[in-house]
Amino acid sequence: MTPDGRYLVVRGRLWRRTRPDLDPAARDAHVAALMDARRAVKAGKTAGDPDAVAQARRAVDAAKRDLGERGPVWWDDGAPDLNRHMARTTPYADWFAAETAGPTGAAG
Repeated sequence: MTPDGRYLVVRGRLWRRTRPDLDPAARDAHVAALMDARRAVKAGKTAGDPDAVAQARRAVDAAKRDLGERGPVWWDDGAPDLNRHMARTTPYADWFAAETAGPTGAAG
């Protein structure tokens, strides 16, 4: 997680985190909706039903927006959204390099 708590880093890429101000029950409901939608995408693909896949992908997008992982940023300091950017090409580059440095200090 980045020092400001806005992103997770997965394979060097920044992914926006869920809004920290969400009520736990609301967060759980949105996560459940996201998982249901992802299962629906898989089911639609398995059935070869492009309309079902499209509908399920819209549900995935809606759940991710409800969680704050897509759409308008949930912070209010004017910082840009760096979602899906490579950490090494963002203002987090120095932090990321230090986090990924091996025991000898070399990035690894």
